[in-house]
Amino acid sequence: MRAEATRAAALRAAADLFLEVVGHANATLSQVSAQSGVTKGALYFHFASKEELAKAIVDEGHERVSTACAGLVDSRSPALESVIGISYSVLELAASDPLVRVMYRLQMEIDGSETARGSVFGTWGNIFEHLFDRAIEHGDVADHLDSSNAALLVCEMLAGVLMVSEAQSTLETAPSRMEKVWHTVLPSLVPPNKLGYFREFAARSLSSFVPAEMATSPVDA
Repeated sequence: MRAEATRAAALRAAADLFLEVVGHANATLSQVSAQSGVTKGALYFHFASKEELAKAIVDEGHERVSTACAGLVDSRSPALESVIGISYSVLELAASDPLVRVMYRLQMEIDGSETARGSVFGTWGNIFEHLFDRAIEHGDVADHLDSSNAALLVCEMLAGVLMVSEAQSTLETAPSRMEKVWHTVLPSLVPPNKLGYFREFAARSLSSFVPAEMATSPVDA
């Protein structure tokens, strides 16, 4: 139990250090030790190198995002609703959880290397493709839609909103940005008779992920 608490403290301190102070490239394990209050001996017991520490952050952040995504997949609801909800959730996590935010940064820097156990972007793609398969089956999206291409589109939209919001230091508004993207893209995905419903769902469900004053729809903005 104590070892788990020590490891968690080190991960939190490293995430804060990577995020706010010196960045991953310049941070040292000595700085992580000082920031976390964890002795160097205890820190090295859990992480032999900065690369191992970065991998642990990626793995922990990936687990948190995967758990959030899984919790929004409901077989009783239209699959496209799950896609929209997941898109808001993963962006809200980036704003509210420093470890997840650092995980996204590290994935962009080291994705494909041995440091990353598995890309969070790949996780998104697999989940979205499964959901689009279901949405096609139920007639909630255009029947000519290719589920893998649709999943790729949503992943690219998410990555773009994430990077722009990060660059502009406005991550707290990322879900609202995503709602505007959905408003624009949905006509290409859903049959005309269902466009109103899914646009309304995207606007309505945004309130679960951002303060009410930020949840302005593109129609009202």
